[in-house]
Parts: sequence; structure tokens; C-alpha cells
Amino acid sequence: MTKPHIGLIGLGTMGAMLALNIAEKGFAIAVWNRTTTVTRSFYAEAGALAAQIVPTESLAGLVAAIERPRSIILMVPAGPAVDEQIAALRPLLDADDLIIDAGNANFHDTNRRAAQAAPHGPRFLGIGVSGGEEGARHGPSIMGGGEKADWDRVAPILGAISAKYQGEDCATWMGPGGAGHFVKAVHNGIEYADMQMIAEIYGVMRDGLGMPAAEIGAVFETWNKGALQSYLMEISAAVAKATDGAHPMLDVILDKAGQKGTGRWTVIEAQTLSAPIPVIEAAVMARNVSAQLEARRKGEALFGAAPQPLPKGALSLATLEQAMIAGKILCYAQGFALIVAAGQEFGWDLPLPAIARVWRAGCIIRSSMLEDMARALEEDPARGLMLAPFFADQLRHTCVGLRHAVSLGAAHGLPLPALAAGLSWFDLMRTGRGTANMIQAQRDFFGAHGFERVDMQGSGRHGPWGGYM
Repeated sequence: MTKPHIGLIGLGTMGAMLALNIAEKGFAIAVWNRTTTVTRSFYAEAGALAAQIVPTESLAGLVAAIERPRSIILMVPAGPAVDEQIAALRPLLDADDLIIDAGNANFHDTNRRAAQAAPHGPRFLGIGVSGGEEGARHGPSIMGGGEKADWDRVAPILGAISAKYQGEDCATWMGPGGAGHFVKAVHNGIEYADMQMIAEIYGVMRDGLGMPAAEIGAVFETWNKGALQSYLMEISAAVAKATDGAHPMLDVILDKAGQKGTGRWTVIEAQTLSAPIPVIEAAVMARNVSAQLEARRKGEALFGAAPQPLPKGALSLATLEQAMIAGKILCYAQGFALIVAAGQEFGWDLPLPAIARVWRAGCIIRSSMLEDMARALEEDPARGLMLAPFFADQLRHTCVGLRHAVSLGAAHGLPLPALAAGLSWFDLMRTGRGTANMIQAQRDFFGAHGFERVDMQGSGRHGPWGGYM
């Protein structure tokens, strides 16, 4: 075996799978974990791939095992652990060596780390990796951030280990600094929303239509053959049809969703950038509410259960499918608009069509819609997906179903926060004259903030209510 040009620190689930993926693609790799027994177990269980792996038992040993110029991937928990690992590595590395943070870092941290690395080295890349354990092992979606020359240096390895869509690598450089981790954060926000909308549709079928889990799984399986084909729809069908031997699995799983906070980061950044992403915001809110299990139980005891069965024939499965299609389009439109806003704010020339293409395979939100989204963004990146002819036509046909499902849900206590948020945003975005004139009048009344008139040029106009408090 030739001396590795790349190393990896952190042999947890994701790190171990990524190391095996690299080895399987023919690249020698040195690995290190702070718990030596983990490194030894990983190497012992690597099978035939052990021939491509160099296990090391110290940080200095890892560095010595890698050919100059070195590249070292960090697969450690986001936050202080990354800074601590960089600090430990820095005195052992040369200025042209490269540290690659492949964890779920906040992009602001990645910007800071890239800036700190720039003057004296070692070099630094922050890359978003999506696909979970299966993706890490067999091909994730990879979103790179940092200096282009540093990306190009490791692109042959990252491209080789990435997912493939019709032969194309799902690995792309997004821009400098934290651009890659920002795009990954938006991916995760969309993931939250997609999961929430599927859960809402499941709730309508279960509580509104009285369908058992297996029947719901069969519907999801059918939908997965059409416009809604996606990884999340595929696994939703599988979990709905699964049993523990005696019961449907969904019927015995506690209604309390966990989260690692990446969706929350996306929502916070959207507010900072004044970029509306209400579907994602609603999804994060719904996860937070799901954690308030005791409060929800008290609410049900006091007010009665909110969900009520729908009248027979009031809502068809075809209408629910339309609602899901419309909600998904609106969610992705918001996500890409957030990416545009970030590009403008941080001076990143983010490649929107390439982002859609990177997400076509390997990642959690992979979906058949993304190929059409890539084409639409290529035609006119500034237009927005909602206004792209292909998706505008789809929305014309499916928004009726979304409106019908949301209105019936509201009337019968079936919570649809993400779908309802998508519909409200859609209605706002198709209203040439809204109601913000009232808000401007209020602001001028109590604070003399001024306003613009529809029949005059210039700002700073005031109403006849001056002096009132």
C-alpha cells in the first residue's frame, strides 16, 4: 500500500462509514480516534478494506502516517470539539496541509475557522455531508466550502466517494468560507419541512380518514412512483407498513420528535437575512411542540382532543397528494430563496443549479423534483422556483388541493402547520396589494415613521393623525 495522502479523525458511525467508503474507492487512508480501542475495533472489522487503512494510536502518529501535503478530515461533534481538534493539529502540520471539517458545523464557525487559517495555515475546508450512515458508506451528497484551490486538491477523492446521479458526482464546491455548511443547513431545514409535511398528511389519513398504518404505507408507496418520488416518501411508506410483530410500529412510537438543532440554525439565519421560510419555521415549531408532551396531554384533557374525523367523501387521497406536491414545491422555493439571500449578504456566488443537482442523490431530501428544479434554476436563477413556468403550472393544478386540505384540517382540528404556512405564503406572494398599508399607517401614527403613497413619488409622507399618542 502506498502512503496515504488523506487521514480521518473520529471513528463514530459517520466517520467509520466515510473511512470505509474512501478505502473502498481505492484511496489509502490513515485513521485515528481518541479512544484507541475504537480504532483497533474499526480496523479489525474492516475486512478486505483493511489493506487500504492505516490505523494510528496517537495524533502525532496519524500526521506522520500521511504523505505531504496532508489532508485530514474531521468527523467530530460540531462546536468546541472542532476548535479543540484544530488547535491540537495545528502545531503538527505544515502550512500547506489541509484540515477538512465534514461535520454539521454552524457556517459562522466555519467562516471564522477559515479566516483564522488563511494567514499562516494549515489550510481549511468546511464541507457539508448529507446522507446519514448509508450515504457516508456508499455515497453521500457533498457541499464544499473554502478556497477553490483547496477544494480542487481533494475533489478527486470527494467526487469518487459521493453519490452518483446518472453518472454525475453529487459533490460540488459552493463557495468560500462557510458556503458549503450554509447550503447543508438549508438542506437540513428543507428536510425538517419535508418530514413534517409527510407527518401532517399521515395525521389526516389516520385521524381524519380513519386509515390504519398499513393502508397509509400503501398510499405512500403509490405516491413514491409519481411526482412525490423521494427518499423520504420511500422510507415513510416502509415505516408505515412495518410492525413489531403484534402492532404497527407507528402505533407504538411515542409522539415526541428529536432534533439536533440544524433546522433551528436555518430559521435563525433566515430571520437575520429577512428571507421568509415559513414552511421550515412551522416544521421547527412543530418539533418543539412535540417535545411538550405533558403540556399537550393537559391541553387535551382540558379542551378535548382537537382532531375529528372528516365527513365521508369530504377529502380524497388524490387531493391529499396534490396538497403534498404543492407544499413541497413551496418549501423548496423558500429554501432556494434563502440561499439567494445568503449569497447576496455574504458575497457568495452560490451555484443554484449545481446545488439542486448535488441534492438529486445521496442526501436525505433527494427527490425526482430536483432535476426539474435544476433546469428551472439554470434557465433563470433570479426568478424563483414558484414563478418558473414548469412549477407555476404545477402549482396552478395542485394549490386547489392544498387549499382544500388545509381548510378541512382547520375545520376539523387536524393540525397542518407546515402545509398551512406554505399556503399562506403562496397567497401572500400572489397578492399585488396586500394589507401592509395598515401596518405603515399604524407605524406612522405611533412613531411618525412615514410611508410612501401610491399616487406620489418619494417616501417620508405622513398621515393627518399627527400629534396623537
